Amino acid sequence: MNPVESTLRDPNERYRLYIDESGDHAYGELDTEAHRFLCLLGCWFKTEKYRTFPPALAAFKQRHVPHNPDDPVVLHREDIVNRRGPYWRLRDPERRAAFDEDLIDLVRNTDFTIVAIVIDKKAQRERFTDPAHPYHLAIGFMLQRYCGYLNHINRRGDVMAESRGGKENRLLGASYEWHYERGVWTYTPAEAIQRALTTGKLKIKQKSANVAGLQLADILSHPVRKSILIELGYVAGTLSPFAVRLLDAVDRKFNHHLYDDRVWGYGKVVYPRLK
Repeated sequence: MNPVESTLRDPNERYRLYIDESGDHAYGELDTEAHRFLCLLGCWFKTEKYRTFPPALAAFKQRHVPHNPDDPVVLHREDIVNRRGPYWRLRDPERRAAFDEDLIDLVRNTDFTIVAIVIDKKAQRERFTDPAHPYHLAIGFMLQRYCGYLNHINRRGDVMAESRGGKENRLLGASYEWHYERGVWTYTPAEAIQRALTTGKLKIKQKSANVAGLQLADILSHPVRKSILIELGYVAGTLSPFAVRLLDAVDRKFNHHLYDDRVWGYGKVVYPRLK
């Protein structure tokens, strides 16, 4: 049996990429950090490795944010940072410290791979008279790396994103379908994309669906974007102590070159790269 065909029969051998974004896709107010950079962050899991993560995340949330299981709490960075909604308990310093410690341990002990694609919209606007849509660029770079990995190990997978609204969903879905049908520019032909992916449609779920992989991507997207921009000197400042510890927990999880461990160009991509 062909190895690729065997993965269709054994769901444990499949993969799923969960993606979330930090920043926005519009070409406006490009002189501010919040609007200049779009980061699309992806976490991919092998199915058999993923099965233990949702119950572990649910137990973590129940331990620190007790709730009725019929009305699950969703891990959302903005709510946590602002201690709002069910996260009001984190206004207590001791509870917040315990929450942070357990969250870092959960992330550290979970088996997944990260890819972060940062699009510099200001540089795009200055360099090109008709710049490509940031979603189109970001999903293309993301699929290159995800599909390249899947093809290297002879496995297949799909992609899931969190719903951002009708317009955003259509734009991201259309970019995914374009690359699936035509390939990623001249570097990755459509055949390579289609060989790796099980479907030509992007899966989109509402935040209320309580998808563990999407919540993980949500927690990581902002601090990873910030760390990349600081590392390259695009922005000044420092990371919060929590962000430093969280990023240390995922440092070895970034996609990397299989032979020399290079992360830049594999797990971290900035386009256009100015520095």
